[in-house]
Amino acid sequence: MTTTPMNPITEDDIANFLVNTPDFFVRHAEVLSTIRMTSPHGNRAVSLQERQAEMLREKIRALEMRIMEMIRHGNENDVLSQRMYQWAQNLLLSHNPSNLPMELAQSIERQFLVPQVALKIWNVAKAYEMEPYVLGATEEDQKWADSLVTPYCGANSNFNCVKWLAHPSEVQSIACIPLKPLSTDPDAPVATQSMGLMILASPDPQRYHATMGTDLLERIGLIASAALSRLR
Repeated sequence: MTTTPMNPITEDDIANFLVNTPDFFVRHAEVLSTIRMTSPHGNRAVSLQERQAEMLREKIRALEMRIMEMIRHGNENDVLSQRMYQWAQNLLLSHNPSNLPMELAQSIERQFLVPQVALKIWNVAKAYEMEPYVLGATEEDQKWADSLVTPYCGANSNFNCVKWLAHPSEVQSIACIPLKPLSTDPDAPVATQSMGLMILASPDPQRYHATMGTDLLERIGLIASAALSRLR
């Protein structure tokens, strides 16, 4: 008479048995005290209770780090909100429209700690056609600004607009924000043609990069566009 060989018991079989037999350790409580496990913080053996305590401490540390990260982001958002408020306030207090582009750029440098800021606008009223912030923008600049749906963030790839800056040779990364005409109608479509382009520049190659969020930059663009509409 032949017997059918039994398949060897695997670790999965043991794990499934323990999961499906929750009262096993109730009947064999002494087994728990004899189980030894390897500590993740060294090669020493620890009891099951010690290992569980270590796992709990690790979870607590992870939660603490997550909470601290949330607090840090919350504090950063508060700071950015305050800077945005102060910047917008400065724009509202500006009484001379012809000085507004320069004041806008300088205020961004101060409030958001940007090393260099420059902008050009076009299709302005005749009284402003010879201002420095109007002269020097090429048709290529205007077409590129028209094509931007969101701000461009990345390396300085010798864009023409970098020449608008006081020290173009120092620039490693840039954020280019299209300035678009705005409507008081909230249901109006976003303008496809631009009214200007603003560039934020830094010698730090990682200050502006392709994977960064652009929400803040978009808000800056909207507020700047609204303020500069006085020149049209």
